[in-house]
Amino acid sequence: MRLIALAAAAMIAAAPAVAQEFKKENFNYSEFAKGAFSEAVTITGPGKMIYLAGIGSENPDDGSVANVGNFLEQCRAAWAKAKKALDANGATLSDIVKVTSYVTDVRYRQEMRDCRKETFDGVPLPPHTFLHVVSLARPGMMFEIDVVAAIPASK
Repeated sequence: MRLIALAAAAMIAAAPAVAQEFKKENFNYSEFAKGAFSEAVTITGPGKMIYLAGIGSENPDDGSVANVGNFLEQCRAAWAKAKKALDANGATLSDIVKVTSYVTDVRYRQEMRDCRKETFDGVPLPPHTFLHVVSLARPGMMFEIDVVAAIPASK
């Protein structure tokens, strides 16, 4: 019995890997969500996951907060940093499968939506969680994002 198990394990290990196609699909099930966010994203096949966290408008050199008091510009700066980090990992906005946005004042919800619409122009909107928080990492920060993206492993 042990010999059969060892032989089976050797056959599995020696078998050529079957290439599996990578496929990412966005879905909406509710009318209210169409054009606002995807309610689900599925990923099929081998891939590479990219996680970005705590992306805000901090200056990359000294960590100071850029655009203090200007929510829209902080949002744009955060998304510019996210795009740069995605690019460094072989991904684009269209590869994002989940976003979490953190804002310190819920009254900026519409500006956040406008910023996302501008950022994702022509790209399917990923699933999105919007959270109102008391504060962020640095005084003066009004907006921050976490992003999850997925790309084929070969990219």
